[in-house]
Amino acid sequence: MGRRLADWALRTRGWRLAGRAPDLRKYVIVFGPHTCNWDLLLAMLAARGYGIRLSWLGKASIFRWPVAGFLRHIGGIPVHRDHHEGLVGQVATAFAAADSMVLGLTPEGTRSRTPYWKSGFYRIALAAGVPIVLASMDRRSRLITIGPAVVPTGDARRDMDWIRPFYAGAEGIHPEKASPVRLREEEGPVGEPPDRGTGGSVAH
Repeated sequence: MGRRLADWALRTRGWRLAGRAPDLRKYVIVFGPHTCNWDLLLAMLAARGYGIRLSWLGKASIFRWPVAGFLRHIGGIPVHRDHHEGLVGQVATAFAAADSMVLGLTPEGTRSRTPYWKSGFYRIALAAGVPIVLASMDRRSRLITIGPAVVPTGDARRDMDWIRPFYAGAEGIHPEKASPVRLREEEGPVGEPPDRGTGGSVAH
């Protein structure tokens, strides 16, 4: 019923789903382009429509009684920004501890145009040893499409050359705010970027 309701909610706004969720127990799913607040709701509805139980990242400070249990129940993963493991290490640990887990991220990390995508989705997948599943939201066709799974190798430029074509035809709700599908790490080794960002989760 939840899937049907999500599909109905999307169709009332003119959106349709294309493709199928992969038969994988653990992965990072990347929703883009992210140019509008509505993208987060679309991504969450799409995940439900595909039958995906989506996990999302939230500051540990919001996971307090009496809401902590509820937030975890709906997929929340508490993270500490100043933890010695770093955010990537904490999420990789969460992946290792879970029997199944799908983490949703919007890699731009902001609704404004930036010169690069944040590389958190890539570094998390690499550290956790899980694939990256691509998902696009195109306002012209009103399609939300799940595409292929990419297994990151650590060669950011080569991996992004696989990812870029999938998003090439997708236009965000505010296309002028779309960021190039490119990582700063393509210019050098993959590591902690200067801003230490991960990209936005699909729920906050």
